[in-house]
Amino acid sequence: MRGASSQARPGAANPLHLKRAAAVVCAGGVIAYPTEAVYGLGCDPLNPEAVQRLLQIKRRPEYKGLILIAASPAQLETLIAYPDEAARRRVLGTWPGPVTWVVPYRGLRVPPWLRGRHRGLAVRVTAHPIAADLCRLCGPLVSTSANLSGRGAARTAATVRRCFRHRLDYILNGATGGLAGPTELRELRGGRVLRPAAGCAPGRSRR
Repeated sequence: MRGASSQARPGAANPLHLKRAAAVVCAGGVIAYPTEAVYGLGCDPLNPEAVQRLLQIKRRPEYKGLILIAASPAQLETLIAYPDEAARRRVLGTWPGPVTWVVPYRGLRVPPWLRGRHRGLAVRVTAHPIAADLCRLCGPLVSTSANLSGRGAARTAATVRRCFRHRLDYILNGATGGLAGPTELRELRGGRVLRPAAGCAPGRSRR
């Protein structure tokens, strides 16, 4: 397992480490990186071998689907389809930010390993600076918590290393965003809140 050797300052990543992480993703690797609440596991969402390896590492069944993050709404345009302009404005009004939406997907453009058994695709334009910079370099990214299924998620690079040892290709060091729990999850069709918003972790301010 290869990783950046020093902890990046909050809100930024060493540019060389960021480029290395993006290169690993583009080459089909699986990485860990900081997000709004915890470290995430990520890979190229349209690379079936990379996604299957990520699912095996995490021990997560494919039918659950996966969340994608992006640096801008434009990065998601080929994958999702808003029912109407009002729905589009409702979603975009929360981005960039810690709100994940389940949005109807564009037919065969979205493979089953991403959507799982769901009628929509879970997507978010992240406000976390490191995660957003990473997406600017490599495009939309799988974002699932860095833990074995059913266990607590890692909040530091050191915890990721202890949990996964040599199974990851890269760990991008950096501070998480201070949320106490996962991002809010909303369903665009029907307007249900599938997962409520989390507050800030003790001693942390929300970015």
